[in-house]
Amino acid sequence: MEDFVALENKTSLPTIHVLSDSVGITATGVARAAAVQFGVQEPCIETISKVRSMEEIVPFFEEHAKWHKEHTGSSHMLVFFTLVDPKLAKAFAQYAADNPDITAVDVLTPAIEAIESFTGFCPSNSSGMLHSVDRSYMKRIDAVEFTIEHDDGRNPQDLTRADIVLLGVSRSSKTPLSIYLSQQGYRVANVPIDSQTTPPKEIYAVDTTRLFGLMTTPDVLVDIRTRRLGKARAVASDYADPEHVYQELEDARKLMRRLGCMVVHTERRAVEETAQEIIRYYERYHPVWEQGIEL
Repeated sequence: MEDFVALENKTSLPTIHVLSDSVGITATGVARAAAVQFGVQEPCIETISKVRSMEEIVPFFEEHAKWHKEHTGSSHMLVFFTLVDPKLAKAFAQYAADNPDITAVDVLTPAIEAIESFTGFCPSNSSGMLHSVDRSYMKRIDAVEFTIEHDDGRNPQDLTRADIVLLGVSRSSKTPLSIYLSQQGYRVANVPIDSQTTPPKEIYAVDTTRLFGLMTTPDVLVDIRTRRLGKARAVASDYADPEHVYQELEDARKLMRRLGCMVVHTERRAVEETAQEIIRYYERYHPVWEQGIEL
């Protein structure tokens, strides 16, 4: 088996097929988390969702097996599936077991069976319940909307209304982290730090337990900015100049110390990993029950 180092230089893994009787978000998340372990941040994922019978499933895989054979020389397919209906899950598992061209991963059934065995409770076997429209779901929608409206320093008058405020220089992962955290139900604002502008005065009124400074190393930031600029590097040379980047990070660090905020390093880390560090710290001071988030 090829190791992680060998896979780092590959552009992608084979297509991962997601099969679900809901929308496939759970299986997609697991597939992405697994792909990251092989150095692939954005795997190619194809989804067949809201299936209700094998009559829908079989033609899909037969057609795709034929297509893969014609275009790649191999009809082998990797499938992550979440089928809540136990009969359908069992039927597809058997179909996959009988088909040497399918490698199938049942994401949901083992977890459901473990809880059933441990508690003695019977599962509802209702698909899509995780993403049903309830108070918690509406809270996440509100959080995403708030976060979009307060991206990159917009509407600073609302900073004290945010659950979490992120500070950082350009390309320090402020926006990706903000969006990820908002999808967990946190209202996030992010504020850019640069030598050309003064941070909004409202930042000093934010509770320090809600304030997080994002920090990275000069070499990582120079590399990210250089790739971001591409052919335009000559036009904005300071943006990726090592000395300028070093000074920019030093100035940001001084501001973060002055504010007394928690500093979180983002270099060479997945967004999910950085987000979990922020959430763990935040929840020490703002427990879930206090936030009104339903478990």
